[in-house]
Amino acid sequence: MTDRYNIHSQLEHLQSKYVGTGHADTSKWEWLVNQHQDSYCSYMGHFDLLNYFSVAENESKARVRFNLILWPTFGQP
Repeated sequence: MTDRYNIHSQLEHLQSKYVGTGHADTSKWEWLVNQHQDSYCSYMGHFDLLNYFSVAENESKARVRFNLILWPTFGQP
């Protein structure tokens, strides 16, 4: 019984510490928004991916970074 409580306690700690891990009341929309935001932050943090996107879109790296920053301003459906 204590193992189950310990695991539950650890899960609650992770959910309170990191927003993207979700919880029982997380809607599909919130989960999807978290996934998109995490992906875009990863794209901006990895220099090679940013270079790839800039070449594929024929834009400067600064413009691609700017577009990635602006795009994830989602509204609730």
